[in-house]
Amino acid sequence: MVTTDTLDRSNISIVYRFISRMETLIPTINRLQEVFLTVGAESIQLPQIVVVGSQSCGKSSMLESLVGRDFLPRGSGIVTRRPLVLQLVNVAPLQERLKTENGNEVKQNAPNSYPGIKAEEWGTFLHCKNQIFTDFLEIRQEIEAETERSSGDNKGISPEPIYLKIFSPKVLNLTLVDLPGITKVPVGDQPEDIETQVQEMILSFISNPNSLILAVSPANSDLATSDALKLAREVDPDGRRTLLAISKLDLMDAGTDALEVLLGRVIPVRLGIIGVVNRSQHDINIRKSLEDSMRDEQAYLQRHYPSLASRCGSRYLAKTLSRLLMHHIRDCLPDLKTRVTVLSAQYQARLNSYGQPVEDHSATLLQIVTKFASDYCNTIEGTARHIQTSELCGGARICYIFHETFGRTLQSIDPLGGLTELDILTAIRNATGPRPALFVPEVSFELLVKRQIKRLEEPSLRCVELVHEELQRIVQHCSSYSTQELLRFPKLHDSIVEVVTGLLKKRLPITNEMVHNLVAIELAYINTKHPDFTDAAQVSASVNSQQAEALDGGKRWKNEKVAEEKAPAAGFGSPSKGQAINLLDTAVPNSRKLSTREQRDCEVIQRLIKCYFLIVRKCIQDSVPKTVMHFLVNFVKEHLQSELVGQLYKQPLLRELLIESQDTAQQRTEVAQMLEALKKANNIISEIRETHLW
Repeated sequence: MVTTDTLDRSNISIVYRFISRMETLIPTINRLQEVFLTVGAESIQLPQIVVVGSQSCGKSSMLESLVGRDFLPRGSGIVTRRPLVLQLVNVAPLQERLKTENGNEVKQNAPNSYPGIKAEEWGTFLHCKNQIFTDFLEIRQEIEAETERSSGDNKGISPEPIYLKIFSPKVLNLTLVDLPGITKVPVGDQPEDIETQVQEMILSFISNPNSLILAVSPANSDLATSDALKLAREVDPDGRRTLLAISKLDLMDAGTDALEVLLGRVIPVRLGIIGVVNRSQHDINIRKSLEDSMRDEQAYLQRHYPSLASRCGSRYLAKTLSRLLMHHIRDCLPDLKTRVTVLSAQYQARLNSYGQPVEDHSATLLQIVTKFASDYCNTIEGTARHIQTSELCGGARICYIFHETFGRTLQSIDPLGGLTELDILTAIRNATGPRPALFVPEVSFELLVKRQIKRLEEPSLRCVELVHEELQRIVQHCSSYSTQELLRFPKLHDSIVEVVTGLLKKRLPITNEMVHNLVAIELAYINTKHPDFTDAAQVSASVNSQQAEALDGGKRWKNEKVAEEKAPAAGFGSPSKGQAINLLDTAVPNSRKLSTREQRDCEVIQRLIKCYFLIVRKCIQDSVPKTVMHFLVNFVKEHLQSELVGQLYKQPLLRELLIESQDTAQQRTEVAQMLEALKKANNIISEIRETHLW
């Protein structure tokens, strides 16, 4: 039968197990912190307590009370000039650990045994590998030396943290960050912007949403003017992660106390307000022990604040900080685990993109060259994996050049552009010689239509140039998107670009020559028997019928003919008496009214030129893209891989071409270290079972 006492003992046992599991959370975060420190990871924001306060507000004395030993530098002015990350680790007393090492009570490899260390308390620095400090005076000296090493011997500050871990049976598991005190006026050789530097450093730590803020404010100053609370409110307006510590309770003016402040009636703080009594400078000078100081502190609180004595003091502050940090870690751990998992996947993808170090140079070169050639051809065919959405690229761009750029350019060419009626009439007269022509001479038509067909050559050659430029751009596209390996080997990349550029340059004059020949072929023979070409007789008859309708059956034309015969010819009038005229000096008029016959002849020639020009333009518009594809695009696709292999796959060049860039090698090393740290962090977090979190 289960009794009430049995249930009570069972519940107490569960509570103790829960508390012991909760206490493992802080060492877990400390291990994570050490893992990420090795790679300098700033993307992981770990839970920690950040101590913020003005200069000489008693932060250092408060931290020493939490540790129970003197170990922080002392002096006037700004003493803490670098962030101090202080990890407190609770260990078993020396006697128990000695028994553990002998294996009398606990297993020899227990986690808290620390074999080989014969001290009750000790400290270690991250920058001092494998060095143990058992003398806390040496710890203070090492902090001062390390501070001067980074910040110099003046009063300047440095954002580079010092990591100190203290092991003691008298401390609770806790992680604190002690920051330089807030100062207003530069002293000595401090920089003029010392106030801004300190505030920026403090904000960089307390802006971390996973950090708890311990704001320290002296009791003998107005809480409304507290710089620490002001900075805490900026990043934590709701006060969900701010705890206020009131220091120097014993230094208040006679007749006053801090009861209203400690009860939260002046400025309420959600996580609570705790008062402490610091050691005075006289106590420090006479080397009063911290144990005696803490007893005096408790006696002072009992005399002046009896109702709050159990909720104030350094011991209560340490317990509260440890409890808050454990619960805060418990709340942050699920998100932290998710963050580590996401970052692991991202860094694994980055590491894969950098590739593995080269072992077989021949196989690596062939693999890269084959992949590049394949990606190049796929980009032209439109089957590449990386398809751009911002602009046309590859085969799509070539298609646009053929049917939009080149096609529209040809369509915009006027068949009669640059030909005036006077030009046509002059060509007709020059083709007849000294004899007046009864019909429109065929020679004049050929002369004029060839002149117009010649205008198609320039846009055709421009089309070849545009396609050549796009084929050159595909090289950069493949280098940037498709073949990441090329970024690893800059010399191989340059060599591939050189080979492809050389192949394109070699094919460019051949393609231009063929396009030039296409136009030359059209100029070589004017096929007036083309099925789509209108017969000249039909054009002439059509023009005559239109003119006949306009001249009322030809009567008006006869009257004009008689008038023309009676009227003197322009420029050939009889000279006045006594005047001599030189017929060769008479200028040909630039424009004049054409006769009906001249208009008819010009219109016949214009119609024939336009009809034949449209036939040739249609042929050129179809032939030029086919020529470019055959002589340039398809040739490059078919011969690119063999050209690359033939010029680059040479034994003396292999090692030279496959030399990695320094940036790639360095980035691979950094990413590999970060990935290893993330894997260790994931393993550390996975050690905590889900029951530990709730």
